[in-house]
Amino acid sequence: MAKPNYTFEKRQKELAKKKKQEEKRLKKIAPQGEQPQGEIVQPPVDEKTDS
Repeated sequence: MAKPNYTFEKRQKELAKKKKQEEKRLKKIAPQGEQPQGEIVQPPVDEKTDS
């Protein structure tokens, strides 16, 4: 029988808790009539290349 991976389970719980807290924070700072649209996506950073 396989040994349970408690570290993985703990990490998953921590990530779920963090996600829930972030959603709650976004809901709190959003204007009353507007709901947040999923996750915040930052625009890609243009990398400058040496020509």
